[in-house]
Amino acid sequence: MKETKGKIKSSFRDPSGYLFEKNGILYRGIAESYKEHYEYAKKCGFFEELIKDGHLISHKEVDSNIADRDVYKVIEPKRIPFISYPYEWCFSELKDAALLTLKIQKKALQSGMTLKDASAYNIQFLDGKPILIDTLSFEKYEEGAPWIGYRQFCEHFLAPLVLMSYKDVRLNTLMRIFIDGIPLKLASELLPRRTLLKPSTAFHIHLHAKSQEKFSKKEQKTTWRISKHKLTALLDSLEKAVQKTKIKKQSTEWADYYEDTNYSSDSFKEKESIISDFIKKTSSKTAWDLGANTGEFSRLASEKEIKTVSFDIDPIAVEKNYLTVKRKKEKNLLPLVLDLTNPSPDIGWNNEERMSFSRRGPVDLVLALALIHHIAISNNTPLSMVAESLSKLCTHLIIEFIPKSDSQVKRLLKTREDIFLNYNEKAFEKEFSRYFTISVKKGISGSERSLYLMIKKKS
Repeated sequence: MKETKGKIKSSFRDPSGYLFEKNGILYRGIAESYKEHYEYAKKCGFFEELIKDGHLISHKEVDSNIADRDVYKVIEPKRIPFISYPYEWCFSELKDAALLTLKIQKKALQSGMTLKDASAYNIQFLDGKPILIDTLSFEKYEEGAPWIGYRQFCEHFLAPLVLMSYKDVRLNTLMRIFIDGIPLKLASELLPRRTLLKPSTAFHIHLHAKSQEKFSKKEQKTTWRISKHKLTALLDSLEKAVQKTKIKKQSTEWADYYEDTNYSSDSFKEKESIISDFIKKTSSKTAWDLGANTGEFSRLASEKEIKTVSFDIDPIAVEKNYLTVKRKKEKNLLPLVLDLTNPSPDIGWNNEERMSFSRRGPVDLVLALALIHHIAISNNTPLSMVAESLSKLCTHLIIEFIPKSDSQVKRLLKTREDIFLNYNEKAFEKEFSRYFTISVKKGISGSERSLYLMIKKKS
């Protein structure tokens, strides 16, 4: 993952400290104003407990003189291999992140602390599970104080979850537009009327939205108190609301892809064997699988201890992939939702707060299997542009070429005029040879498809 050297641009909102990088190592400077809260959490063993449970990223204290400004303390947190964002998560990833946030807030209250913000961006995925990465998210709890992260939790977690549950699983992408969370008024308007009869959505979404609108019109700020007992009950209510969310069982074209291919079982096994052999030849440590579907081939890399991110446009395919990660307790695979024809851009303040898909690379290896015909034909993208784009993402490329005679390509061409005169193997090899050296080419028995292992040329 690439980042701007020096201060990490995404941490500018936090008055308690800031992230910075030196010599490729990530650090967090802690402001003097946060000293009381940090020391309390450390003294009562709260940080130690969360880290032991795998709920908070581990860290170690280092020489504070390494910071480029006056700070109270500097810590070195464990680095996350790949930073992902809520609008790239499938339903169950967002749900698990929400439940972890509530679990942490409950533990915080038991230790005399509270989670001062409930941003989904403070959660990342490590070893197949969600984890909190912001050590400075806590402050000492004051008796009677409300949970100041309540609104943020509802906007970052509950609103997108219920919209995905009641309306459309793709609505999680609204988080890309509303970087500070989906406004509750908008969520209330989009949800079906029957959700007014559900206590959880009626209270946490509809009434919450109305109260926001009401209090925003008042000239004086309204302060209210809530006992610790009632605050815990509020958290229990949110937890039940999140747990009850679920997406409708559905099949999609790509989620069921492997049930409708023109491969025989022997051809499929041969393809796996070739790709596995190619992966070994690269000696890669990081990999991206583009158009990964449910991650069948991603696992050929992740099972070799390669940190692998498995991207696909279909949220149901990604959902299936993530549930497999959970079931098998896989540690090296992260499934994410991504449309390669419209990938995650640089967004937020000055377009620097959240990184684009490409800026989080390059990686050692990219897998592009049964993908190029979709980009070239469905999206009418010239092979030259595809080759150039992939060359910016990796050192090694394992790519599959599928000719027009293949049934999958014929299916794409059924509904459109065949204007793709340059879509053929010869043109494919010519365009990719501009950026890559073709190391190995192998055909797959029982098909007209070819697999290539390519190595990026030195510029």
